[in-house]
Amino acid sequence: MLFALICHDKPNQLELRMQHRPDHLAYLEAHADQLVYAGPLLDEDESAPAGSLLVLDVPDRGSAEAFASGDPYARAGLFREVSILPTRQVFPKA
Repeated sequence: MLFALICHDKPNQLELRMQHRPDHLAYLEAHADQLVYAGPLLDEDESAPAGSLLVLDVPDRGSAEAFASGDPYARAGLFREVSILPTRQVFPKA
């Protein structure tokens, strides 16, 4: 099942994000078989990261929650809000 993780950074936390980025990327690489999409959300100026958007293909919501809580960014306290929403791919057809 597909789940969208929409993660919004706390304000003024670019340094914290960059400090934990290598561990975050390693975490994504370790779970590449579950990732459909992963990338940063950008600020209004499109000049700096302001969060993360991930689409996971996992068996259930519990798996999505476990993935989200294991992310080094989440463990470092970077996010002010995380939404986990079930989704369905319509286009392009899978």
